[in-house]
Amino acid sequence: MYEVHNYRHAAEVLATGCPDEFNELIGALMNFRLTKADILEKGGNESKIPKRVASLFRPLGWYETRIRGDLVVTIETHTNEGLQKAETRLDDFMDGHKVDFVKNRVAFDLEWNSKDQTFDRDLYAFRAFHEAGVISAAVLLTRSAELNNVFKELGVMAKYGASTTWMGKLLYRLKAGRNGGCPVLVLGITPKLIED
Repeated sequence: MYEVHNYRHAAEVLATGCPDEFNELIGALMNFRLTKADILEKGGNESKIPKRVASLFRPLGWYETRIRGDLVVTIETHTNEGLQKAETRLDDFMDGHKVDFVKNRVAFDLEWNSKDQTFDRDLYAFRAFHEAGVISAAVLLTRSAELNNVFKELGVMAKYGASTTWMGKLLYRLKAGRNGGCPVLVLGITPKLIED
């Protein structure tokens, strides 16, 4: 039903370290379906597809989450007079990192049809959450290349162009390590999820 790519052992981390959230995530995604009408609908601010995903996760307690943080750096200098300490504070060292769905130590995001640079923002957010010790792993849901045949059949391939969010624009970013040390499980929406 989904195309699956496992980076930095995300599936293993989720299954052993966050089993309740992982099972919830699997259950919600097994209930996710879309229609050809969903694909044909004009997107605007947010199409039915992201709203449908939200309707599966929000009732289970998965919420949009943002982290902010200041950095305090202590400088210790050993002089002839002894140890001297000074502090430097960088306000808003981390600011604006938002993930659509977070529950406990798991982050989940959907990118259906945004500009492909959105993946850089998502991976950076996952990385920041992970480095701050907020999450153990992340899951990213996007379009599989297998949907291109459906888009061509429906005459909307231009709407879902090469510079939008789909698997081909995500995988090379992950292979380049843009997620840092954060384990990321990537799922691709395939035609098997189209119910009509």
